[in-house]
Amino acid sequence: MGGIGVHFALTAEQATALLEADDPAALMDLVGAIEESADDAEHLSTDKAWDAIHRCLSDGTLTLDAGEYPLSHTVLGGEPLDAGDDYFVSHLTPEQVKDVAVALGPVAEDWLRERFFALDPEDYDGARDDEDFAYTWSNFTEVRDFFTRAAGNGRAVIFTVEA
Repeated sequence: MGGIGVHFALTAEQATALLEADDPAALMDLVGAIEESADDAEHLSTDKAWDAIHRCLSDGTLTLDAGEYPLSHTVLGGEPLDAGDDYFVSHLTPEQVKDVAVALGPVAEDWLRERFFALDPEDYDGARDDEDFAYTWSNFTEVRDFFTRAAGNGRAVIFTVEA
């Protein structure tokens, strides 16, 4: 997975439709419709910072079961939906979104910085320098704000990225 990561806050109807999609093409059609109709408060692109954010909030790897709940569910966690071979979509329930929002609240820049610079350079392709961390931190704070809004509105969330 190396594409641009995007989170979407879903209405109950959108979440139900996604969970009921019976094949990857139907799921991706729904994701496309959600993307087209989402306003600024309902979606957040983290460009490629999602990779470092997930690693820092989990066990340093880019695996789906990395780390401990709820921080591990911020990016790649939750229920993976069958989006085919070219895309990855994971779903969080409104309850999980609330848990993630609460867990993200106290994450401090120093804590994230320590985890960022501890990433294995053999496994993480980013620069691992101050500029890369500033980019990661900036995107992280937007993710935290996004989850706070989504939780406050009782929304489910999906994360999408090209595989």
